[in-house]
Amino acid sequence: MNVSWLEQAVEEVKEEVVALRRDFHMHPELGTQEVRTSAIVEKYLNDLGIETVRMFNTGVVGCLDGAKPGKCLLLRADMDALPMQEENDVPYCSKTPGVMHACGHDGHTAMLLCAAKILAAHKEELTGTIKFVFQPNEEEIGAAFLVKEGVLENPRVDASFGMHLWSQVPTGYLGLAAGPVMSEMVTFDITLTGESVHSSDPSKGVDPILCAANIIQSVQMLQTRELAPMDSMSLVIGKINGGTKGNIVAGTVEMQGNMRYMFDGSDESERCPRVRFSRMVENIAAAHRVKAEIKYQVEDYVVDNDPEMVNFVKTNVAPALVGDDKIIEYRVMASEDFSEFMSHNGIPGVFMFVGVGDHEKGTDNPHHSVNFNIDEDMLPVGVKAFVKMAMEYLK
Repeated sequence: MNVSWLEQAVEEVKEEVVALRRDFHMHPELGTQEVRTSAIVEKYLNDLGIETVRMFNTGVVGCLDGAKPGKCLLLRADMDALPMQEENDVPYCSKTPGVMHACGHDGHTAMLLCAAKILAAHKEELTGTIKFVFQPNEEEIGAAFLVKEGVLENPRVDASFGMHLWSQVPTGYLGLAAGPVMSEMVTFDITLTGESVHSSDPSKGVDPILCAANIIQSVQMLQTRELAPMDSMSLVIGKINGGTKGNIVAGTVEMQGNMRYMFDGSDESERCPRVRFSRMVENIAAAHRVKAEIKYQVEDYVVDNDPEMVNFVKTNVAPALVGDDKIIEYRVMASEDFSEFMSHNGIPGVFMFVGVGDHEKGTDNPHHSVNFNIDEDMLPVGVKAFVKMAMEYLK
């Protein structure tokens, strides 16, 4: 594929990708509720001659077959928004109270649609199949449900490629690294059960609130005393609820939180954080005469970039997007269910960060914040990345 031709094709969809992104931004939809978004995606692909199927209710998957049979490459965009009230003063601000695109998924969807438009016009140059996956509910591991419904089969996916517009990477830069780049996230629910009594004589009861306070402080030792210094980890208890009145010793306390790490945290591993966390919580509870019940849920697995695929992208794709001096090693403790389409299911893949952080434009605010926004000048770069990846991989 002629690079200058690709640049011209991307230039022709430059205004369209911004318009699509702004439309999605103005009409955000929460996970599994992306009814309007998926309808637009479905029609757009069908109008390009790409047949689609629905998966996991609002998910849309389309396959584009090249002139000759070959490998299958999965390209993915997530569609869901977040339950937040937007505070940006922009003409395309969210029109849905209490819901906003605060993570860049609106841009991902727009970029992949425009990439599909370019690729559909040049399918005769492809050897193999491109599987376009427009995924619902990324914030709550929606990818796992697509996998259960067979998104990796018929045809079987040979490799995957995904991107995230990232406000903590400067505009014009790409974050690309081999190995773990995003963390595994495990959520936990702890229920502490004591015995409620009058506060005038707490010795007659069992206080789970005092126990909870001890647990909250003590489990932080996991990061500094239980794990090796190179095994970075984040542990946060973000919600606590207990008691009914100030003069009553509480009967129960409920706590919720999560832990994130980029190493093997399976139950079979000697350094499994869940095993160590349970030991600490249960022993502290026993010392307080409190009953502790802990429930875990793995929300996202480690996004582990395949080294050979990363080298392929660095050699054949990234140089056409930015200068070599703007390709940086980047990893983050945030989590992503794209791991379901690659490392977790044994598929070689790459997940790349596209920098959209520009302080002067106000696009360097953190993800999941009420003032989050992106530098739209990087949307064409994302389109070009999807197209270039597909054309090079399916040569």
